[in-house]
Amino acid sequence: MAVWFWQFLFYSFLGFVFEVFFARAVHNPKRDRKCRYFLPLCPVYGLGAVAVLLLPEHLRSHPVVFFLCAAALCTVVEYATALFYEKALGVSFWDYTQLPLNFGGRVCLPFSLLWGLLSLLLLWITQPYAAGLAGALPPWLLPPAVLFFFADSAWSFFLLRRTQDTASLRWYARLGARRTA
Repeated sequence: MAVWFWQFLFYSFLGFVFEVFFARAVHNPKRDRKCRYFLPLCPVYGLGAVAVLLLPEHLRSHPVVFFLCAAALCTVVEYATALFYEKALGVSFWDYTQLPLNFGGRVCLPFSLLWGLLSLLLLWITQPYAAGLAGALPPWLLPPAVLFFFADSAWSFFLLRRTQDTASLRWYARLGARRTA
């Protein structure tokens, strides 16, 4: 179970990095992409990666089938995560309404295809390193990491629910504003 937690964190962090680079590449005004107060994580990527890694082994040997299954699975994870954020916390971290073939602005075909491509990269390139990294972490590190992750998640959910604004997670922006004031 520890390996799955570490992989979830690893891919959530990689998702955050991917989002930051993507936002800068497309000149999106919302450059901050994290979904937790302290940790630089986008858990939808961690959930999607773990879901893809749980696909049956026989799918992995068929790249086209794996691509299609992974794209569909990640799209379901993305939709469910968007729905959770909207209904439970009153916020939205992404909006695809301006993209073609979107469903409620929560998912769209271009990103579904991207998730399939990223899943292939995950399987063939990233996962061997992620598995090695997860296996190399000392067992004593797991309890404090789990505790900190859940404490950060609880605080983040509280703030998001109370403010209904993803900017409430940008604590470091307020520090910079205080220095210049």
